[in-house]
Amino acid sequence: MFKATRLLPLSLILAAASLTLAPPSAGAKQFTFDEKTNKQMARELNIPVFFAVPDSARAPLPADITTPDRLIDFQHPNALKSNARVGLRLIVAKRAGLARRLAQSGLVQTGDILLTFRSEWGGVGPYPNVQMGISHTGIAYVRNGTVHNIDNPMDEEFIGSGRTTELNSKHYREIKLIHIIRPRNLTDAQRANLIAWATRLNAGAKRFFPKQVNFNQDYSDPKYKPGRPLSFVKHLGQVALGQNPSGTVDMFCSEFAWSLLALRDCDPDKVGDAFNGSGMPSCIRQAMKPMRATGSYVSGRSRGAYTGLGDGPLVVIAALKLPREERDRMVKSVFTENPKLMGRLSSGHRAVAKQNAASFAKLESYYRSALAGGFSGIKARLMSKFIARSIRENYSPTSFIINTLLPPNSSNRTMDYVATIVMQ
Repeated sequence: MFKATRLLPLSLILAAASLTLAPPSAGAKQFTFDEKTNKQMARELNIPVFFAVPDSARAPLPADITTPDRLIDFQHPNALKSNARVGLRLIVAKRAGLARRLAQSGLVQTGDILLTFRSEWGGVGPYPNVQMGISHTGIAYVRNGTVHNIDNPMDEEFIGSGRTTELNSKHYREIKLIHIIRPRNLTDAQRANLIAWATRLNAGAKRFFPKQVNFNQDYSDPKYKPGRPLSFVKHLGQVALGQNPSGTVDMFCSEFAWSLLALRDCDPDKVGDAFNGSGMPSCIRQAMKPMRATGSYVSGRSRGAYTGLGDGPLVVIAALKLPREERDRMVKSVFTENPKLMGRLSSGHRAVAKQNAASFAKLESYYRSALAGGFSGIKARLMSKFIARSIRENYSPTSFIINTLLPPNSSNRTMDYVATIVMQ
């Protein structure tokens, strides 16, 4: 039975909090806007405006960040035209030593969600546009002053043959852009638990993957069922504890990340008996509510409103406050497909795009009604309920950044956008 070695308490607290021993004045800086740099990054990224996020999505950060990497406050050109603040915080960095620099600056902390962002998906078609260019989800944890990643599939491509997991597997060596999303209000104890769970899972991956935890390519088939116990989360915990549960749980990448975060209140050194029994451990608790296909935020804003899986571009377009004609053109661009570019999607994502093709016409009508407001807003709410019937509540890779699009004081918001890493 595998049992990971726990870090010494002081080291663990330092790693979990992603603190740095460097003096604050050494290279301290902040994300800044520069017109010339902004134009350069606009050309380099070449993304539609609905692949960016409004300022309200951003996590609060220290006034001074110690890092040698460039910190750019990118404002999308289309947002500048409409006097809206929609853009991205960019960490422009060289790959060599990246994992250690991100940990020491605090720009990546334990529990942060790492979203693979593919700028080349822009304009490919409705599915990649609604996904806001996001294709994969990983989780970060900081140990011994270095960022580590844990992902599903737990194979050589994602966690590496040597299991060093320092953003240096094949997947992380080949991608260029990563969004950092931070769960709100994680405590030191919760981060310590996540480090312990992730360390056990990464170290034991050869033993249990794919026999007990496997990868599911069907992103439309979550294990979550409303009102039912989170037995798949318990199964993941049992695997990490070496309890050898029967059967296999197939999880897609974002489901794995969602499940790991649901273990944040469970100390693996203390909860073995609870996981070994027939009941559901009381420490398991979801970190973000699974989303319906569409939400209620744009068509009827309130503190209790929520966003849906398909609402990402809709919320961004609403934030731009464009004239109707320009707004309608932008909505049309979200749902226009370019068949010649579909090869930019993986086979799994192409399958999901094809499976949901018929739903996008309904989603486009929902967008137009929600943005029009008034009586059309009532129509949008009715359409939202109809669309939701055909898609199960889920936690797609994009759902984490969609959650950040809710107002900062929303009762349903549990995530903040930190920044986007641009690797050079």
